[in-house]
Amino acid sequence: MRGIYLKSGLGDETYAPSFVFQPDSCQPNLESAMHEAQEGMFAAVDSLLAKTLIDPRRIDILIVTCGSFSPSPSLTSLVVNRYNFRSDVKSFNLSGMGCSSGLLSIDLAAKLLCRSQKTHYALVIATETISLNWYFGDNRPMLVTNCIFRVGCAAAIITNDPSCRRVAKMELVNSLRTHHGADDGAYRAAFQEEDDKGYTGISLTKDLIRVAGVNLREHIRILAPRVLPLSQLALYAYSAVVSAFSRGNSKRMVPDFTAAFEHMCVHTGGKAVIEQVGRVLRLGEEVTEPARMSLHRFGNTSSSLVFYELAYFEAKGRVKRGDRMWMLAFGTGFKVCSLMWKSLRDSCQENDNPWTDCIHRYPMKAW
Repeated sequence: MRGIYLKSGLGDETYAPSFVFQPDSCQPNLESAMHEAQEGMFAAVDSLLAKTLIDPRRIDILIVTCGSFSPSPSLTSLVVNRYNFRSDVKSFNLSGMGCSSGLLSIDLAAKLLCRSQKTHYALVIATETISLNWYFGDNRPMLVTNCIFRVGCAAAIITNDPSCRRVAKMELVNSLRTHHGADDGAYRAAFQEEDDKGYTGISLTKDLIRVAGVNLREHIRILAPRVLPLSQLALYAYSAVVSAFSRGNSKRMVPDFTAAFEHMCVHTGGKAVIEQVGRVLRLGEEVTEPARMSLHRFGNTSSSLVFYELAYFEAKGRVKRGDRMWMLAFGTGFKVCSLMWKSLRDSCQENDNPWTDCIHRYPMKAW
């Protein structure tokens, strides 16, 4: 684990659940997992409600995503009980969907709001718990999760109320979800299983990086026509035709997505994943900087990871009104999800920004 960690790109200030700091004999239990979930979710939602001044009883839709912790009653019930939501609130509890589930939840909320005139506010909570998913065996692919996954949580309110446009941060312009689970290699690239000694863990195979690259290419093939300017589309279409007639001897060009977006929040799954995305999309270090710095400071926080990158942009004051932002995340299964946003105002560093106490030290040479 020490060897994996030293090559991971993570710094020494990431957050882990409390049981990790207890004596070696201390084992995680349901109580520690619930404490971890409550600590993250309640802090995020308390801050969000304080900033937006929205009464919890105005929330029409509640979506909580947590990949590998699904207690009974559900986490949505926990939130409803804590904040005294209305009895007719529509709640959705998503699990087992991996790191892309934060973006999937935003997409779900947006689609539900678009299809109803009676619902106006959706609360989305993206979190994960490590406690009950800590691996105690010695299988290397399963030890990787101990080294890169860390505690994190994000919450957002999505609305279709036009009157909120003047105070909203961003407008969701488009979204795309692709699922590649029909391929066996993609399906098993990140897989929860037991090792030969009966210890349960999530195995991140060496094939994961290849799978991410292959399926990202398929994803951008669908995404490109939706977001690229006409000049890039023309070049992309021409390269596709040439590639088809050359029977594969000529490769398709990689579109320049920096022509479509001013900012990119790239999946911070790990050092190798960020590097692979950079290679596939031919992105310079200045573009992947927020991903690399977020991995260094916070680690892989699963469903909330891209929102720590958004906070990085805000802490740096880089987002201006009218700027376009692309959020990209991968998930087990194997899934790729994109959200495309338009900024409605200039960014600023808020009091609860997680980078407040350290942004002056970044960027740094993380690896």
